[in-house]
Amino acid sequence: MLEELKRQVYQANMELPKRGLITYTWGNVSGIDRETGYFVIKPSGVDYSSLKPEDLVVMDLNGNQIEGIYKPSSDTPTHLELYRKYPDIGGIVHTHSPEATAWAQAGRDIPLYGTTHADYFFGAIPCARSLTQEEIAGEYEKNTGLVIIETFEQRRMNPMYTPAVLCTNHGPFAWGVDAADAVHNAVVLEEVAKMAAKTEQINPDVKPAPDAIRDKHFFRKHGKNAYYGQLTDHREV
Repeated sequence: MLEELKRQVYQANMELPKRGLITYTWGNVSGIDRETGYFVIKPSGVDYSSLKPEDLVVMDLNGNQIEGIYKPSSDTPTHLELYRKYPDIGGIVHTHSPEATAWAQAGRDIPLYGTTHADYFFGAIPCARSLTQEEIAGEYEKNTGLVIIETFEQRRMNPMYTPAVLCTNHGPFAWGVDAADAVHNAVVLEEVAKMAAKTEQINPDVKPAPDAIRDKHFFRKHGKNAYYGQLTDHREV
């Protein structure tokens, strides 16, 4: 079932160690087939060195395991909530990449300081609030997804314009039109987090870039009037 999607999600998962975004098993990627409503996700705790496409788990949007011999990622309920809320999301990735996770542990948004950030994210990358004691003790992973959604709803942010979030005391999630695009955004997120931290070290009084810079660089790559790159490659920098 969904063999081509499994192959795509497998390849996206294998990008995580290749790009230095994960250590051991600290991450997962999923991708969804919107026609069936089924999504494919990495199994829980399986090392990347032994992972195979047939090991991936197929889930439905009610949280039922449709196919797979392994348990799905423990973060599956978070992915599920995001897929259910945002139909434009086609792939999701969670890592504990050190630069982005440092901002999450600090409980801070990543400000938009320059054009590299603006090419991919329309404004600051938000840091969601801490979960309450009750939310942690309850359905923790589901509540993580709900708090991500709460953050975007309260701030009136378009999740496809800012395809990433930081979860306080936890780490980053990123997403995209498919699994490969989600990983691409996670890689950029890690670089942007690194640049922002160094920027503040060099100039502790730095201010975010002007909105005109944000708008120019984001909309030249996104939306109906985009003119950057080639029509066949939406991921080119």
